[in-house]
Amino acid sequence: MSREGDIRDFIRHNPISVKVEISAAEGSTPRERGAWMLVSPTELFLTIGGGQLEYMAADRARAMLAENRFSDKMSVPLGPEIGQCCGGRVEIGFHRLDKNLTEALVAELDIKLAAEPHVYLFGAGHVGNALARALALLPFRAVLVDTRADELEHAPTDVETCLTAMPEYVVREAPAGSAFVMLTHDHSLDFLIAAEALSRDDAAYVGMIGSKTKCETFSRWFMKQENGTEKRLERLICPIGRSDLDDKRPAVIAGLAAAEILQALGC
Repeated sequence: MSREGDIRDFIRHNPISVKVEISAAEGSTPRERGAWMLVSPTELFLTIGGGQLEYMAADRARAMLAENRFSDKMSVPLGPEIGQCCGGRVEIGFHRLDKNLTEALVAELDIKLAAEPHVYLFGAGHVGNALARALALLPFRAVLVDTRADELEHAPTDVETCLTAMPEYVVREAPAGSAFVMLTHDHSLDFLIAAEALSRDDAAYVGMIGSKTKCETFSRWFMKQENGTEKRLERLICPIGRSDLDDKRPAVIAGLAAAEILQALGC
């Protein structure tokens, strides 16, 4: 299943597809009215709730394509007869993609993507890539930032990247309410970016990977060299993904940090 930001890629590889949309929803249903997905002969983009309902809808859409029809509809009671116990009912509309519908869907998702909270990950190392993968599945616009072009070549394919010699400028230009996570290969670079992020009182989250010693070293440096304040320093989350788990694997740190960021951004 593709992420929302990949709709152009999906349509490019699946030009013959059907928009499957919940046009009405009554009672308890997996998704709300207006939820939609795209179905091609071999792939799905997004979801209308999963389970048997989605399987039936995808099967109906593919039958429509096979029969060269351009629209269809169905009414589904969500009861034991289809293996779901939601108890509600949904009406589903099917429309084969044409130029106008495609443009409308791309524009809709562009607007939605632009409104998503921005999360800037500084450092495309093991943890940075793992966290980027985790955030790609969440309602964020994740941007992986690094000063090294060769490291960004290994970034996850569905994550936006930014190559820059001065990452602190990325912090300055970020929209209000953004999250900033420092994960670089260089402690001094982490400190520089973290100080810039803490200077933004509109940042939703400022986190830095590190040990207790690194946090203490940064605190002394920030207060002395950057004329920082205790109030701003208190906003720093270090280490990221705080928990009682003593597990340093990148994927574990990424999972914990992603949950922390999700909560901080109120999504």
